[in-house]
Amino acid sequence: MPLRETLLLVQKCAHTFSFYDLATGLAQKHIVLPNFPHEFTVDAARGLAYVGHYGIETASHLGDMGGHSVFVIDLAQQKHVATLNLWPYYRPHGLTVDGQGRLFVMSEAHNVLLRFSNPGTVFVPDLAVPSGGYKTHLFALSRDAQTAYALNLLSNTVTKIKPNDPTFMPVAMVPGPVPEGNVLSADESLLYVANRGDDSIVAIDTGSMKVVARGKTRRDPNRVYRFKGAQGDELLLTTNSGEHSLSVFGTDLQEQRCLPLPGNPLALSFHPVERAVYISFQDDTVRRLDLDSFEFGQRINTLREPDSSYVWRH
Repeated sequence: MPLRETLLLVQKCAHTFSFYDLATGLAQKHIVLPNFPHEFTVDAARGLAYVGHYGIETASHLGDMGGHSVFVIDLAQQKHVATLNLWPYYRPHGLTVDGQGRLFVMSEAHNVLLRFSNPGTVFVPDLAVPSGGYKTHLFALSRDAQTAYALNLLSNTVTKIKPNDPTFMPVAMVPGPVPEGNVLSADESLLYVANRGDDSIVAIDTGSMKVVARGKTRRDPNRVYRFKGAQGDELLLTTNSGEHSLSVFGTDLQEQRCLPLPGNPLALSFHPVERAVYISFQDDTVRRLDLDSFEFGQRINTLREPDSSYVWRH
């Protein structure tokens, strides 16, 4: 029996976690959540999604502390089945599940990385470690979950931390102003970081925590992703919010291609087996982009402010 494909999608301003059938592009289910969910992650068994309740519209909005919960979604049931409590830590943003099923959640409001060792049965964290920076928005986690790299928007730093070792002192470095987009190289020897403040991309040696290469991006690179080119070479994508474009870089951080986009790109996800990505746009659409032809195919009309997505094959 052929696998079905469903696009899982957080829609920030519609306040939903949604299921879209990729065969038809039609919505199957919208799970309404408290206002302004942002990022989510899917567990290794592809049975659960964990959705952070950020609780305010963007990182630039002032006022409320935001949310202090992570919503657990059973994908087969298409149902919100549990809520993890982060209190007294607020505004969860980056989330990742490791190979052991442990959930790591970054509290941007308090600059603390929280660990849930058994998120299916214990709904409060069992460890908290400081990020070592201010306004920590996202983080990259090593495959063995022993090291994380935190992106700190207000201190303009990247910090190396140990998510399971509260005695480790964070190691900080400055990659450039307003570092946000990030991805580890395949061998984890480098961390690629996009700096929104000066339109640059850098490669940081994860051993020395020094910048070893630097390149120029288009305006306001909000995310960076890693993928394999047609010849098997490692390439990078940046989505450039300031000029509505997508760039392809080699690992030398020289731009190889720039593609104008039909709107402001917010996030993207990779198809697990095909050479394609699904890009969320601020005009309330998700569009499929072929990574060989760099031509757009399927267009999915969404609710307000589609953001993080994931192609679920089941």
